[in-house]
Amino acid sequence: MPTALWIAHVEVTDADAYGRYAKGAGPALAAHGGVFLARGGRYVQLEGNDRARNVVARFPSLEAAVDCYNSPEYQAALTHAKGASVRDLVIVEELD
Repeated sequence: MPTALWIAHVEVTDADAYGRYAKGAGPALAAHGGVFLARGGRYVQLEGNDRARNVVARFPSLEAAVDCYNSPEYQAALTHAKGASVRDLVIVEELD
């Protein structure tokens, strides 16, 4: 079964609230087999909308990533990101 990447592009508008989101989101991702590959850090924006925070996590499967997003733990963390950020989030299956 192919692994999947969770890719988020984020503009943080309230650092304190977003910090609470990040504190809860990390354990929720780990509980579903997610491993961060990039979390902030340097980047080069070549096309599209520039958002200063870029996050990539690998999950064991597309289903595991979707289950994580829908989990009560992640949804509780997500309440802190809403209103504290502008985000795009996509989950893509990796090639075998």
